Amino acid sequence: MNAPVLTARAYHGHAHAAAPVDRVVLDYEARFLRRKVLQTEGGGRLLVDLAQTTSLEHGGVLVLEGGGEIAVVAAAEPLLQITGTGLLRLAWHIGNRHTPCQIEGIRLLIRRDHVIRAMLVQLGATVEEVTEPFNPEGGAYGHGRPHSHEHGHSLHHGRGHGHEH
Repeated sequence: MNAPVLTARAYHGHAHAAAPVDRVVLDYEARFLRRKVLQTEGGGRLLVDLAQTTSLEHGGVLVLEGGGEIAVVAAAEPLLQITGTGLLRLAWHIGNRHTPCQIEGIRLLIRRDHVIRAMLVQLGATVEEVTEPFNPEGGAYGHGRPHSHEHGHSLHHGRGHGHEH
């Protein structure tokens, strides 16, 4: 017999319960959603039905109807690790191309892209392929998502923006 489908209609950036009921492990793209059925790590099915498209962050939780929380975990995915001198300059070039970037003290992480990789190498960066969870900076226009060209979403916890191209 199939287990019942759990339903989550709310998301919080941090846990409120002592321990989550289960976890969903999602890559960067999959963590941007409004309505979707997900498989939990424990084998359950979870219907996420949020009021608007939301960026789910690593460490956040989906709040279940009837109580309980499902933890959101960033999945490991193929990335480029950028190191070298002039890291701030390299970060500027990445940001100038609207490329999601995880900024750490001694390195930058971006999703694998051969064009951006070639540009960074030309600029003197050391670029290595790695597989790790990806948690890029949110940017000025949205917590958890860099400025994108998705203009259909509404404001939610300061995540929307309203500019023209």
